[in-house]
Amino acid sequence: MVPSLLFEIALIGVLGIGSQWVAWRYRLPAIVVMSITGLLVGPVFGIINPEEDFGDLFGPIISAAVAIILFEGSLNLSFKELKGIGKPVFRISTLGAFIAWILGSLTAHYIAGLSWAVAFTIGGLFIVTGPTVIMPLLRQAKLNPRPARILKWEGIIVDPIGALLAVFAFEIIVVITAENPNGMQLVMFFAASIFAVILGWALGKGLGWMFETGHIPEFLKSPAVVVVVLFCFMAADLVMHETGLLSVTAMGITLANMGISSISDMRHFKENVSVLLISTIFIMLTASLEVEVLLQIFSPNIIGYVLFMMFIVRPLSVFLSQIGTALSLNEKLLLGWIAPRGIVALTVSGYFASVLLDAGYEDANILTTLTFALVFSTVMAHGFSIGWLAKKLNLSQEGNPGVLLVGSNPFTVRLADSLKKANIPVIIVDSSFSDLSLARKAGIPSYHGDMLSEQTEHKLDTIPYDFILAATDDNAYNSLICTTFLPEYGRTNVFKISPYKQLDNGYSSGTVPKVGGRILFDQKFPLDNLIEKIEEGYVFRKTTLTEQFGLKQYLDDKDDATIFLYLVKPNGVLKFFSEEMRTVPTTGDVIVSLTPPLKEKEKIKAKLDSVRTNSSLRG
Repeated sequence: MVPSLLFEIALIGVLGIGSQWVAWRYRLPAIVVMSITGLLVGPVFGIINPEEDFGDLFGPIISAAVAIILFEGSLNLSFKELKGIGKPVFRISTLGAFIAWILGSLTAHYIAGLSWAVAFTIGGLFIVTGPTVIMPLLRQAKLNPRPARILKWEGIIVDPIGALLAVFAFEIIVVITAENPNGMQLVMFFAASIFAVILGWALGKGLGWMFETGHIPEFLKSPAVVVVVLFCFMAADLVMHETGLLSVTAMGITLANMGISSISDMRHFKENVSVLLISTIFIMLTASLEVEVLLQIFSPNIIGYVLFMMFIVRPLSVFLSQIGTALSLNEKLLLGWIAPRGIVALTVSGYFASVLLDAGYEDANILTTLTFALVFSTVMAHGFSIGWLAKKLNLSQEGNPGVLLVGSNPFTVRLADSLKKANIPVIIVDSSFSDLSLARKAGIPSYHGDMLSEQTEHKLDTIPYDFILAATDDNAYNSLICTTFLPEYGRTNVFKISPYKQLDNGYSSGTVPKVGGRILFDQKFPLDNLIEKIEEGYVFRKTTLTEQFGLKQYLDDKDDATIFLYLVKPNGVLKFFSEEMRTVPTTGDVIVSLTPPLKEKEKIKAKLDSVRTNSSLRG
């Protein structure tokens, strides 16, 4: 047992975020690490039992967290972004979701043995995959654009729908299955639902208006959002239980479609809050499981339910919904297999478990166990098989980690050319069509558009690219690009060209150097300096470190004006040099540098002299 409740709260936070870090550090599914952590400190060793220790606070904490998590998910549902998503995406997100709900509910009733109310409630929730689960898998497998786009948008669209479907299913089934059905109760629920939607819409509109007119300062925007979300959830829930989820979802969708200039900043903040909440709530839920309940995972009905959901329900929903679309059989097979349920499903199911138990449905006590079994099984099975299956079905963009360069100029074009020669996927993005002529002439793949525009987000397939290098002549724009893509790509994979300018007494920067990503190469080399070196004839030189010619010999041999650019390890791992990252080349690594022309001429002359000497000796 822990010494105090405060200590337990701190411990839960450390375990949750620590699990996320371990998952990131060792490229493991976060949900797997958190599951193991929660089970170890809970039912296995009995260190904590949050449900028992928190008492009456446990339910409200879960409810508040679920409200914020669903609001964050609904912030991604912009109707503008849905235009032109294509027939397959529309079908799988509507007809496919409906088929999955019906089949999943029937499976939960007949195989898992749940009552109709519990079965249809959980069946609605389990149509959710969620972008937080899908996106890491897509990057891991480097799927072809079409299946990747379908899976991505299915997660975004269906994410806020699942919980709402569960709410409606619960209320409708409760009335239908009652001994004395009361139609007025259903009418009251729909009336309360309409009120919840109007409340969420009004609060969203009001908050958006206050943001746009400056009635709320920047430093209060994010706290104001959290407070209003909680108020929105509480107010709707007071009128009728479970409508609070509907209200916060309506509020999020309203804000997402108002075109608010600061919506991206709010979205990043909400994502950070959601990560914290999901991590802590997940630890709380798994640590609260009892050993007896946990052992139910191995019961035949739960194992049968999980297998049926994975091998029957998902494939059928995909194949039936995609009749008449242009998808190939291989694409349907892949989509029919990949549907990992994530942390949101387990978190929200924990909320519904308490609601259903309070309503008198005793079979809801296995909901958390059932959800845990499905989530853990799908994440493990799909996470470790998506890459292999994509390759087998020829739906994977195989190759080394790719690089996306923002800004077309003499230096980036030459850098892209060297990456291309090293068999590294590369593309240059620029909003200037004339500047892109340099890339087109060099045969470098390019995209004409603003990297930060919605149109680019929809049309440009970024999955093959693991690194973003912002190298335009606008330092503020470079920083903005890095800040925008940091959450998606990670701090170690986002770079910007040096914003510093050399002065007589040192270096100065008009842009805050710490904003955005890491500085590429060195602060001494801003873009104009690198372009100048290209014009002076500097060349891109590859050097392979060997046992005979190691790092020390290379450093002694190189010219003082040499600029280290990047290195490629024997296993294909790509690393860019940066003074903010410690990169130590080892034997077998290929170092690519920008070398003065004089040094390169000396190397060529030495090689020619060696050839002549050898020829004369043979003669």
